Amino acid sequence: MKIPKQIIDELISHAIAEAPLEACGYLAGKDGTITKAYKMTNTDQSNIHFSFAPEEQFRVVKAARKEGTDLIAVYHSHPETPARPSKEDIRLAHDPCVSYVIVSLAEGNNVIKSFKINGETVAVEPIEII
Repeated sequence: MKIPKQIIDELISHAIAEAPLEACGYLAGKDGTITKAYKMTNTDQSNIHFSFAPEEQFRVVKAARKEGTDLIAVYHSHPETPARPSKEDIRLAHDPCVSYVIVSLAEGNNVIKSFKINGETVAVEPIEII
């Protein structure tokens, strides 16, 4: 997956702004290159998990279609833990076709990693910052 530095910076800023809660959203683009981040509301208001509001999801899906892009990834932050899927992240990863991007703010480090999750199988997906 290719992500422009500007969008990486947006994800980190969103994670910092929402801390200590998890920030969340979608990443859209074409052919594995991210062109837009859609910030979403964490309706769980939690620092250990997130949920999207269905009406907000619908709005983002509609906007991405209108712009001719695909929803490539779901992103969320880990304000206090490393950039790796938690057991709950794995349990709730229902779509093996999308990537799951995690922004970690743990210990003052801003780390972003992407994963493909299919059932209990978790694979690191390389991110190229462009």
